[in-house]
Amino acid sequence: MKEIIQKIIDFRDKRDWKKHDSPENLAKSIIIEAAELLENFQWNEDSFDEVNVKEELADVLIYSLALVHDMGYELEEIIEDKLNKNAIKYPITK
Repeated sequence: MKEIIQKIIDFRDKRDWKKHDSPENLAKSIIIEAAELLENFQWNEDSFDEVNVKEELADVLIYSLALVHDMGYELEEIIEDKLNKNAIKYPITK
């Protein structure tokens, strides 16, 4: 995962886009791209453009991973922490 994050950061830095990537702007971009992803399912969830779904999902992930990097977080750690909290909040019931 660190390799793909580094590719994202390298891509951004080679284009001098870091100056635009404040945490606030990245969070806004995640929401905007998530809305574009959701738009694929707006009227009919059985009929959507799979290519566009993949592209919009990639955009959400790219902005999210850039934010993880810029905030100095460890991706695996924050996911594990959240999964552990969710396991307590939502225990398995039989």
